[in-house]
Order: sequence, then C-alpha cells, then structure tokens
Amino acid sequence: MSLFYFNEEHQAVRETARRFTEKEITPFIDEWEESGGIPRELFLKAGEAGLLGMGYDEQYGGTPGDIFHAIAINEELMRAGSGGVVAGLQSLNIGLPPVHRWGSDTLKARIIPEVLAGSKIACLAITEPGAGSDVAGLRTRAEQVTVDGKPFYKVNGSKMFITSGVIADYYTVAVRTGGEGFGGISLLLIEKDIKGFSVGKNLKKMGWWASDTAELFFDDCLVPAENLIGQENQGFYCIMSNFQPERISLAVMANTTSEVALNACLEYVKDRSTFGKTLKDHQIIRHKLAVMASKLEASREFTYRIAARYQAGEDVSMEVSMAKNIATDTSDHITYQATQIFGGMGFMRESVVERLYRDNRILAIGGGTYEIMNEVIAKNLGL
Repeated sequence: MSLFYFNEEHQAVRETARRFTEKEITPFIDEWEESGGIPRELFLKAGEAGLLGMGYDEQYGGTPGDIFHAIAINEELMRAGSGGVVAGLQSLNIGLPPVHRWGSDTLKARIIPEVLAGSKIACLAITEPGAGSDVAGLRTRAEQVTVDGKPFYKVNGSKMFITSGVIADYYTVAVRTGGEGFGGISLLLIEKDIKGFSVGKNLKKMGWWASDTAELFFDDCLVPAENLIGQENQGFYCIMSNFQPERISLAVMANTTSEVALNACLEYVKDRSTFGKTLKDHQIIRHKLAVMASKLEASREFTYRIAARYQAGEDVSMEVSMAKNIATDTSDHITYQATQIFGGMGFMRESVVERLYRDNRILAIGGGTYEIMNEVIAKNLGL
C-alpha cells in the first residue's frame, strides 16, 4: 500500500475500521447473509465508532476527512468478505451527500445528525422499473399542490432496486417536476412515515444478500415543499456530481473483492493437493496467481491515483469511469479464476470465493453500467 496516498491519520482511521470489522461484522456475516439484511444496531455501533460521519461537517456530528479516509474505511469493511454488508452500511454515502451539499439549513440540521449517529438510515432512490441507466428518462412525477394553505409536492410513481430500501428512514428521491429530459428532474427528501409512501418486500438477489433491496411506491404521496433538495428542476446536476465519489467507491469495492479472493487462493493452494503435489507446485496455478496479482496491483494503483486527482479538484469524470471499468474487469477475472482454482469447493456456499463471485457481479452494473462508463469515456474523447 502506497504511503503517498495514506498518511498516519488515514492509517489510524483504517485501524479503527479494521478493529470494528473484526469485532462487529466478520463473526456475523453468515447469519446476515441468510437473513437478507443487517441489523439496525450495526448502524448505531458504526456511528459510535465514527465510521459513518467521515467527511461530513462537524456541526452535524461528522468528522473532517478526505476521500482516502473513506477509501481506508471501505477497504477494511470489504475485507470481511461481504459486499452486501458494506453496501447496506454505507447507503448513507449515496443518500446523504445531496442533502449535505444542497439541502436547506433546516433540513440538514434535522436529518444529518441522526443519520451520522446511526439512529436513522438514509438511502438514494433513483432507479425505476423503466429507467435505470437512463436517469433522464425517469417518470416518477411530483406536482406542486397546496393543502390547508401549505405547499407540498404530490408524488406518484415507483422506484426499483433501492439499496437499504426496506430498512431506511430517509429516502433521497429523484422525481420529475418539469418537462421531459434531464432538465425536469428534482430531488426530494421523503420520510418513511409520510402518507402515500410504501415499501415493497425485500427483493431476492444473486448477490449482496446481506443488503436489503426494495421497490418503493408513491401514491398521491404528500411531501412538504421544504423537503426539496436544491433548486427545482436542478436535480440531475446533483445526481451526476454524486456519481463520481460513488464510482470511486465501487472501484475500491471491486479491488478489495479481488484482494480477498486472491488472498484466499494463496492460502488454499498451499494445502490442496492434486496429482501428488500441492496446487502451488503446478506451474499453471502459479501463473494464474501471478496474472491475478498483476491485474490487481495495476487496477488498485490507478484507482488511488484517480482518487488523488479527484481530491485535488481536477475534472476526472472520464478517468473515474475508466477506473471503475478497469477495477470491475479485474474483479471479474480474479473472482472467476478464484472459483476455478478452488474447484468444487469454490461452488460451495461455505467458501468465501463463492460469495465474492456472486457479490462481484453487481459492481459492473451499479453506479453506472460498464457500457455507460464506456459511453462517458467515448464522449470525453470527442466521439
């Protein structure tokens, strides 16, 4: 790990996250995977440990920090071997930033401290049954109305595949307040107990079992106008600016997935024997591992470098897309090869590489698909 990116302060945060993971997460992963979610108590414990407030303002209970503090936390949580736990626990980091950046002072003071403390849970709701990658095509409609002399938005529509959608208390929801296209989108903070809002069942997924995922329904849902985040019809910009740190985070998740799978293989090949010798004594296995390690090192270093440029204020939207695609390409390769090296045991649910293989698949889809990332890159190349 390059000390150029991580100083003593980052390492102290990393150590806190490592101890938290070893005590509060790793022993319970199998239980949470089977139950399909993580307990609310974990959010409270993470809040007490200071792992939820990194990078948020101190006045709301946050802790000053840069992107490498967040990366250190992300990596240590991911080393437990469950992408679902990390996705659920960190859903605030995609749901809360728009409130933190563009919400009114009143909204921020009411919402952010509870979420950072872990007593409330926040998530982001953009994807719809007919609008995933095509954010500008979303159809959930919010119309201005007046009820008893007070301004509201009446919301109708639905959302799909929402991480922490079952357990959340606060939802940052993309709605259409104007005409077609990206110029008619706004963001609303919708609270769970608002009349007309309902949450569907926990959806069953290929991977990320420990992260609950839900469909949301809005039926003449009345949201106070003061819950508007930023300016009306300016929500698309807020969503796009939120994507860059999210995509860096997904690249980090992919790289750490690769690391955990590679390390599992390095241990396994020492003990597993075939044809009279251990796996590590077969040249083909050694070469597989050499390629896996090389791909991981290149991907991780590139991700770190782009994160450093993002932290410095550079426009790296193209390079972030590159980093995400390279990292997920790498994790696709490494998790596939890991299950191959493990053989039949790699197909068993008791094996960590089996979970990593399943969990990995979403990383090239969430936060902008592999194909959308390539389109971003192509546009930046002037194509």
